[in-house]
Amino acid sequence: MERPPNLAAAIDAAAESLVGVLDSAVSRHQMAVSPTQLRVLSLITGRPETNVNGLAELLDVVPSSASRLCDRLEATGLLRRVPDPRDRREVRLVPTAAAESLLRELQERRHRAVQAVLDRMPGRTQHELLVALLAFERAAAADSSVRTA
Repeated sequence: MERPPNLAAAIDAAAESLVGVLDSAVSRHQMAVSPTQLRVLSLITGRPETNVNGLAELLDVVPSSASRLCDRLEATGLLRRVPDPRDRREVRLVPTAAAESLLRELQERRHRAVQAVLDRMPGRTQHELLVALLAFERAAAADSSVRTA
């Protein structure tokens, strides 16, 4: 099967639509934290051994900026800094139960918003989309320069 010449543009447009759906699921509700703070919580939830320097690397910011983000999250009760049990000079970033609850709620909202769009698509098209997305994910994972967050 030959690739349509506008496939990359179509994927880019679909990705923009998806981002719009996901963003609207969050923006319709008052969130107590900024999108950047939500990203920090998501990153450290998925990487339990993250410290401030590691977070700075993930965010591509200087450590002092990452530290200030952590200060704000700690002040709101969404993040704790705990000593690393293997090296007490190191401090790990740990999301609190409130942060985990917030992330679960956010994920549920986003899933409902995406499902509402999927429900407007025929079942066969949904299946084809699933197959295509899984293939895309595998191809992206084969490229070590692609980072997922």
